[in-house]
Amino acid sequence: MFTHIEKIRVRYGETDKMGFVYHGNYALYYEVSRVELLRKLGINYNDVENSGIGLPVVKFEIDFFKPALYDEIISVEVSLNDKPLSRLVFYYKCYNEQNELLNQGKVILAFINLENKKPVKCPPQIENIFKNLH
Repeated sequence: MFTHIEKIRVRYGETDKMGFVYHGNYALYYEVSRVELLRKLGINYNDVENSGIGLPVVKFEIDFFKPALYDEIISVEVSLNDKPLSRLVFYYKCYNEQNELLNQGKVILAFINLENKKPVKCPPQIENIFKNLH
């Protein structure tokens, strides 16, 4: 299992009329944490795309328990548990400053050929990174 925690301060424009983080913004928070986890593992989105491979989100699910509020610092924990075959599965938990669980979710990205938009297996350069980490 590979885990990364990204600290994010909730900005005013990310909240709704109730002062809660608008639910759609969690997709951005999850993405920031996911990109940093991949970067930590030596995987750069630009390099992947320049090799002709895309990683679109094919599934996004989230369960909400408590709202995050304006100016809070939240911790977005992302874990990658499974060896990638044709997709990457990320698991998330968001906590507030009191370490209360705000939400948890799962995001699945699929490897595709950018030219024909068809699914492909995990590229060897990414597969090798995971082999070397185990």
